[in-house]
Amino acid sequence: MHIINSPACGACQIRLLDVAQGLELSTKERAILEHAQRVVTTTMPVSMDDGSTRVFTGLRVQYNDALGPTKGGLRYHSEVDAGEVQELAFLMMLKNSLAGLPYGGGKGGITCDPKKLSTTELERLTRSFVRALGTTVGPETDIPAPDVNTGAQTMDWFVDEYEKMVGHPARAVVTGKSVSEGGSLGRDSATGRGGVYLLEKYAQEQGWSPKETTIAIQGFGNVGGWFARLAVELGFTVVAVSGSKGGVYAPEGLAKAALETALTSKTFPAGKEITNEELLALPVRVLVPSALAHQIHKYNASTVQAELVIEMANAPITVGADDILAQEKVVVIPDILANGGGVTVSYFEWVQNRAQESWEENKVNELLKKSMLDAYERVSVRRKKVGNTLRQAAYHESIERILNAERARGRV
Repeated sequence: MHIINSPACGACQIRLLDVAQGLELSTKERAILEHAQRVVTTTMPVSMDDGSTRVFTGLRVQYNDALGPTKGGLRYHSEVDAGEVQELAFLMMLKNSLAGLPYGGGKGGITCDPKKLSTTELERLTRSFVRALGTTVGPETDIPAPDVNTGAQTMDWFVDEYEKMVGHPARAVVTGKSVSEGGSLGRDSATGRGGVYLLEKYAQEQGWSPKETTIAIQGFGNVGGWFARLAVELGFTVVAVSGSKGGVYAPEGLAKAALETALTSKTFPAGKEITNEELLALPVRVLVPSALAHQIHKYNASTVQAELVIEMANAPITVGADDILAQEKVVVIPDILANGGGVTVSYFEWVQNRAQESWEENKVNELLKKSMLDAYERVSVRRKKVGNTLRQAAYHESIERILNAERARGRV
């Protein structure tokens, strides 16, 4: 394991900070925000099913702990690298702050293609990663969670190996576990549900009829699938969904039953076949990118016809595209606000674990709704005061809370 303190900042953090125009940051304040506090790099020799040994690289970025222990997901993907993980940890820092949680920002991952690994190989890889990280993670220091290509089973393995290592129960070391292992009811739907709460609020403010509010969703995994299901339950009209291999478009709307079947069978409902790129340009009122980063960029932003974009993925819109959308009067509910439902319910899980409690799902959903709408209200008020975009207002709110904590600690 190799630990780097205060690594050189990445261009992504500088670029994202520049979005928060109007913040008068001192040189030291900017340096604190541009640099991750700690990057942990690990290598793990893992025994494969065929008897061979492969060496994998893992990363964990603990970006800033002014507000509390760092918190963020673990992803298993072939394109995991230090730059991506630091950018995502930076966004987690902002997201956790904006949600009012007692967390700093963290993120991590392993460079691998999980689709080419067996379940037993994934288990051995996960357990090796836990041992390599050691006590750099923990309920009071850094709390991982599921992300791309990881889930409850990954977190259950993580807890089991961590408890063996430290010699005592420590369920709160990660969140996103299965319910039987201390996971929270409502966590599976939390990210999509939080986004739908904001959709419903914004539609009410604009006087939009749910039935006449058409929605296209790029990314039909857990987040996009739950968003589609819950939006249709509220009477909104989902007309298009897509995944990594394309999607479908049905101008009259996709029925709830068809969406439920699609989510279960991992196949799309009937409709006109479209590509992911075509989905972004559909004539809909609401566009929901919930797949990968940088899907809307300066070369396709002008094709977006939606009035509202809800960022359910992390950083699905590039900075250049954001400027184009703002010029076109397209409102964007930014990722650090829109997809904060997942980490909010992860916080609820952490609280339940530490108190040895188990809350009813209705309680979790009610607390989630209050948290999401409170954050939205703070951002809306800030936007009205300074006259900027929702993203800029969200960054202002989030960064101000982080810097206030840094000042209270005497670091600034």
